[in-house]
Amino acid sequence: MTNDSIQDGWFTEKSDLWPGQGLALKVKQVLHHAKSDFQDILVFQSESYGNVLVLDGAVQVTERDEFAYQEMIAHLPLCIHPYPKSVLIVGGGDGGVIREVIKHQAVEHITLCEIDPQVIEVAKKYLPSLAVGFNDPRVTVHVGDGVEYMKQHAGNFDVIITDSSDPIGPASALFEQPFYAAMRNALKPNGIVCTQAESIWLHLDLICNMKRFCSKLFPVVGYAWTSIPTYPCGQIGFMICSLNPLTELEQPTRSFSDTQLKSLPLRYYNKRIHTSSFTLPQFAQVALDAVDNEPEAVAASQAATSHVTLLRERESAEELANRRDNEDAEDEESEQPSEKPEQVEADASTDAS
Repeated sequence: MTNDSIQDGWFTEKSDLWPGQGLALKVKQVLHHAKSDFQDILVFQSESYGNVLVLDGAVQVTERDEFAYQEMIAHLPLCIHPYPKSVLIVGGGDGGVIREVIKHQAVEHITLCEIDPQVIEVAKKYLPSLAVGFNDPRVTVHVGDGVEYMKQHAGNFDVIITDSSDPIGPASALFEQPFYAAMRNALKPNGIVCTQAESIWLHLDLICNMKRFCSKLFPVVGYAWTSIPTYPCGQIGFMICSLNPLTELEQPTRSFSDTQLKSLPLRYYNKRIHTSSFTLPQFAQVALDAVDNEPEAVAASQAATSHVTLLRERESAEELANRRDNEDAEDEESEQPSEKPEQVEADASTDAS
């Protein structure tokens, strides 16, 4: 099978999603090329980026820079959630997101829902450094449609990560409100979703629309980003949404120690990167702020603020009640008759021995 994207020893990525520009990588050897029931799958060994996975003409993974994407889409939500036990990954058949999720010992169950089984098989053969997580006993692989799977598992997951391709063809549905509603319904209380959310340089209108409808579904919504050379414009983002109105996306509730960063290892993500990834260039921040200032968004924000105030007042009342209970208990203990001196001395003598 020939591939029109490879000419004169160079692979060129072109798409209507990034008109007037393209990425070119020098090809050493084509390793695999086939059409599955869902897409065209190409794997080649490149001159400088290792093995490369291409789906329908778009680069998905290169061995040289994949960690910048995989680490961020996984560790951002997992470090925001205080106790993630059950995780669903929609897409991600190359295994890279699984590899990162299994680094969290708190996670007990990981389900990968991938519609194309050939992607999984190709990754195991040609991208073994990504596919290592498939052998983890916590991982279950379900081959099928992600939306249908979520409908059958309402309220099951602490974190849902959607590692989708670009919004063209069937994948365009993954960037629309019904899909996010399906994710929300599959979450446990206080659950978090994190999805691939395109580039501010190419798809700012799309990102603004995503934030607009996400804010109707979730009380807390934010856009973070990572730098990755072989994605269009060298940047891609993530839409992160939480059902817990007290969530502060920029502040991880869990973090890796310096020892863990080296031993796991992590090559891109750390606590400082986490916080800074939500800082946007002025033009992007202005556009997203404009969405937040729309009347419907303002009303939703005010409702969320009232809810947060109520929750914090309730927490303060509970803390005050607990403190009073502790003080009462201490007073009761102080009123108890003291032990006889002889018994105290005997006990002290026994402890010392």
